[in-house]
Amino acid sequence: MASYDDRLDAQTRAFALRAQGHFPPDAADRSLATQRWFYDQMVADFRTPRPPGLSVVDRMFGTVPVRVYLSVPPRATIVYLHGGGFIRGGLDSDDDLCVDICRQTGFRVVSVGYRLAPEHVYPAAYEDSLLVAREAGELYGGPLTIVGVGAGATMAACVTQALRGGSVPVARQVLVHGVFGAARSSGSYLDHANAPMLTREDCQFHEDVRFGGSAPIKDATAFALHASNLTGVPKTILFSAECDPTADEGRQYRNALVAAGCDAEWHCEAGLVHGYLRARHCSDRAASSFARVVAAIGRLGRPQG
Repeated sequence: MASYDDRLDAQTRAFALRAQGHFPPDAADRSLATQRWFYDQMVADFRTPRPPGLSVVDRMFGTVPVRVYLSVPPRATIVYLHGGGFIRGGLDSDDDLCVDICRQTGFRVVSVGYRLAPEHVYPAAYEDSLLVAREAGELYGGPLTIVGVGAGATMAACVTQALRGGSVPVARQVLVHGVFGAARSSGSYLDHANAPMLTREDCQFHEDVRFGGSAPIKDATAFALHASNLTGVPKTILFSAECDPTADEGRQYRNALVAAGCDAEWHCEAGLVHGYLRARHCSDRAASSFARVVAAIGRLGRPQG
């Protein structure tokens, strides 16, 4: 098991302590409504206010609520999928993150309020996310950039794969500490099984709730690495936090994409923990990584495939 005394700097330790301070030791035994309340309080603690001059509109794409951010005549459109382990989060949880991405890239951001488990188990969230991506592409024109964080990255990779060869082109996907279907019996899942912010046990809990039981076997709409053919997946930029049980997921998805002839790169961010983008205003390491994420999102390019 990893020791974090030397891996985490003072700012990252302070972020993790502050974030985890919103969850009492018995949080996992509380009701789901209470767990969501703890999460919302943590999110609010790190939220920064919206700046003036930004257009933010809530609307519906079919049956799915979305929030559309616009600061200048847009260069392109992002479809953004939030994290929260498939059971928490929504349009408000990543609002300030979407604001920062919108302002720094000049892209329109369409944030997806997909349905959550256990009220709506798989494939509800995936179906919502795919619907919004298709409607955003048809409404605003492509190519799209698909961005996901945590659970959102897991679904973003599946959505991007599903859009291959269709009428909605995707230029790239940018995925931050997602889960793509790697085995949990070795590597980072063991080395960082009890990491700050997310544990291996947490990962299994989220999966069980997401699927309402066992995960489907070899289903590419559940995990991107379960696809039988990865040919034609567009440019992919993956970011993992070093001190995170899911760290190896990004490396393995990158390797699979490269083996299929796709353009993919993976960045393992040293000394950072799961959920570190919330620390971008209080941690130099997180701020530097967020700048790299924004730069990856902001690269305009032609869709592949």
